Amino acid sequence: MIKKIFILSGLISFLGLSAQKTHTVLAKETPYGISKQYGLTVDELYRMNPSAKDNGLKIGDVIVVSKNGAGSKSTTPVSTTPAAKSGKTGTITLQPKQTIYGITKQYQISEADLRKLNPELDSHMKIGDKITLPLDNIQKFGGSFSSTVAKGSTEKPTDVKPAVKTEASTDKGLYIVQAKDNYYKISRQFNLTQKQLFALNPGLETSGLKPGEAIRISESDSITGSSSNSIKIEDNYQNNTASAPATQTINETVSEPVKSASAATSSEDDFVTYTVQSGDTMFSIMNRFNVTLDQLISLNPNLADGLKAGMTLKIKKQDPMYSKKSGDVLSVVLMLPFGFDANDAKYRTMSMDFLTGAKLAAERNAKSGQKLDIKVVDAGNENTFKNSLSQINPDNTDLIIGPFFKSSVLEVLRFVNDKKIPVVAPFANSEDLFDYNNLIIIETENSVYSDRIVKEVGQVYQDQKIFIVADNSKANANAIKAGLEKSLSKPNVVIVNSSSEIQLENNMMTGQLVPVIAILADDDESAGVAFASKIIALGKQTDGVKAFSMFYSPSFEKNVDDLSKVSLVYLMDRKINYDGDFEKEILAAYKDKYCKTPSKYAVIGFDVMNDMLTRENKKGEIFKQIGKSQTQLATKFEFVKAKANGAYINNGYRVVRLMQ
Repeated sequence: MIKKIFILSGLISFLGLSAQKTHTVLAKETPYGISKQYGLTVDELYRMNPSAKDNGLKIGDVIVVSKNGAGSKSTTPVSTTPAAKSGKTGTITLQPKQTIYGITKQYQISEADLRKLNPELDSHMKIGDKITLPLDNIQKFGGSFSSTVAKGSTEKPTDVKPAVKTEASTDKGLYIVQAKDNYYKISRQFNLTQKQLFALNPGLETSGLKPGEAIRISESDSITGSSSNSIKIEDNYQNNTASAPATQTINETVSEPVKSASAATSSEDDFVTYTVQSGDTMFSIMNRFNVTLDQLISLNPNLADGLKAGMTLKIKKQDPMYSKKSGDVLSVVLMLPFGFDANDAKYRTMSMDFLTGAKLAAERNAKSGQKLDIKVVDAGNENTFKNSLSQINPDNTDLIIGPFFKSSVLEVLRFVNDKKIPVVAPFANSEDLFDYNNLIIIETENSVYSDRIVKEVGQVYQDQKIFIVADNSKANANAIKAGLEKSLSKPNVVIVNSSSEIQLENNMMTGQLVPVIAILADDDESAGVAFASKIIALGKQTDGVKAFSMFYSPSFEKNVDDLSKVSLVYLMDRKINYDGDFEKEILAAYKDKYCKTPSKYAVIGFDVMNDMLTRENKKGEIFKQIGKSQTQLATKFEFVKAKANGAYINNGYRVVRLMQ
């Protein structure tokens, strides 16, 4: 009897042991990964294997992974686990528009089993995330792009190995990452840019390369079997190009780009050196120094052999790229000189008008999905401006538009110097602002206009006498005169104080009136009216009179036919094309909102705010879009460097020619 009892007890023990499923620990496996594989929590795994909690897991350890007989209330038959067929799991990379439902349908797995393998699935549903699935399902239903990574199983994954030869790694657009791979090596090998590599593999930019992982190196296949059109890279701005001129007599041309000081040859002061640290990657270095892969490789050809700790890299200094610290809401501060606290209403009307246009632009971008938090600050006046700075939190501000005056702009730049927050100056423009590389200057430099006038005059000059109508400072007139004397052969240039001083002369041989060239270098509206009247009169006296203006005047549009006879050419940076679809839409929206047409400063407010917001991305990296040429309601924005590693200044303008 005793012997029978012993045999029965042994049989019960044997059956109990055989009901427990075990797992042999493989290299790089963790308690969390194993528990996910078998639909357990980490606590349940430790309860079944107390020694694992005390001593940790070692390669070759055999641990219990079945809840049967382990003190757990629930019993999960082995046959119901998603990886039961082969005991292996793999991962896929979550692609755009993929959903939990879509994954279960494509890979023929129940949602319950999917969640057992991915307990935190809902909180990690982002493009680029890794989703664990049974390896059999990935291989059978994943199509040509089944981004799989073999994980721990009951069998050693001897049949899933990284490709030894690169040529054998490209299975229908896939490549298995090798131990010494880096972004440059892969992109060069498969003739890709880094941007294309990241676009083909969402999430790779942040997660980095992992040996043994399959990545996509061709657009021909995708996880859903669709074409490469499923991945699109769009720039976050509206390409509102200028429409046709309002009248047929106006021929609008694009200004020539002005070369900046940054185009000069680089000196050693333009570069820094960096010693590669353990754990550095190509991406982390590029991100840290704000350089592209091409820039890094061109200065460091030895990177072709891979990135190694201890190697010294030469890196070109770049502008600081401001990036949001957290969240996806863009925090914008708008500083306008209302003057309520200072009891100074001098610029209040201008500020109110600017605000109405800026508000319309902000609402327009918010409707397009941009998340904005806009704070309006009363900048007072130049004497009380410092008090307004206390209303700005540099730790939670991504963009500052304003203030209006140069002295106030300098105060803001000093205030945010450590944070390098982008600052937009709507009206201030001075050489002592050019040193600040986080400053965006909206007003085009007068020197850009004067240089263009010199070029325009040079194209028609035939030894005529040249009159330049100057303003009080004569700075613009002197710049034009100096440019003409440098580019033309001994020109006869006269600077006058008013248009009434422009006179025709008689040819001593024939007695006929000799045509002249007249240039307006004064932006005063009354000066524009006088200039238009004078050159119209001169054009009636003799043929061949040529007229140019650095600035636009409303009187030019009122006298188009007469001014066409003297071939007037003028420059302008703010003019609404009332026939354009975009312009019609904005004007109608403004009138619907404010029951009036926008004033000059309302137009500027809209243009500045809309241009800046359309250059922003979710990270607040406005300078990544700063090189794009954009035309808003009335203003063309074309930013160039004022000087090497200095401020950005708008060189956008249009040339208007009135022709017969």
